[in-house]
Amino acid sequence: MSDTERGDDDPGGPTAIVLDFLAHGRTEDDRPQYQKQPLAYALGREDFRLYEVVLGPDADVSIGDDLVIDRAADAIERTGEVEYEDLPGGAQSELDYAVEDLVDEEERRFVDFYNDAQPITLRLHQLNLLPGIGKKLRNAILDERKRGPFESFEDLGERVEGLHNPREVVVERILEEIREDDLKYQTFARRDDEE
Repeated sequence: MSDTERGDDDPGGPTAIVLDFLAHGRTEDDRPQYQKQPLAYALGREDFRLYEVVLGPDADVSIGDDLVIDRAADAIERTGEVEYEDLPGGAQSELDYAVEDLVDEEERRFVDFYNDAQPITLRLHQLNLLPGIGKKLRNAILDERKRGPFESFEDLGERVEGLHNPREVVVERILEEIREDDLKYQTFARRDDEE
C-alpha cells in the first residue's frame, strides 16, 4: 500500500494502527462515566510514534483499524504522543502483533533497509544496530547486496549465510526503539526531538 493510499500525504495527518480502544476512557479516571471520553491508542505506520487519541462519542473504532491522526476529523477531539510506558496493558500486548503485521504488509520497505543501509560513523553501520548482526554478518550482507538488491526476506535469508530470520531481526529492532527512549541511534522509530 502506498503512502497516498494510507493517507500519510493527506494534510489531515499520518495513519496509525489502533492498538487498543477504551470505550469508557481510562479506568483510573475517577470522573463520572458520562464525563469520560472514549480513547484509542495507536501506532504510527510510517515512524512508529505512539498516540493517545481522544475520540468523539460517535467514533467507530476497533483494534487493528487504520486511523488518520487528524485533529480536524469529526471522530477525533484530541491527539497526543505518548511513551511506551504510558500505554495501557492491552495496547502493550497488541504492539508486537501490530509491528509484525506492518513489517509483513510493507515487506519491500524493510527489505530495502537491508539494501540501502549506510555507515553511521567510521566504526558503526546501520546494519549493526539490528540485533545479532555483528561485523561478519554485516560484511556478508554488504558483499551480497553488491551482487544485486535483495527482493524479499526469503531472498535475503537464502543469500546471506547466518542470517536466519531477517524479518524477525527488523521486528525486534523496531520494538526495541519503541520501548527504549534512551537509545543513541533510532533507525525506524522517530520522536519529536529528532525531527
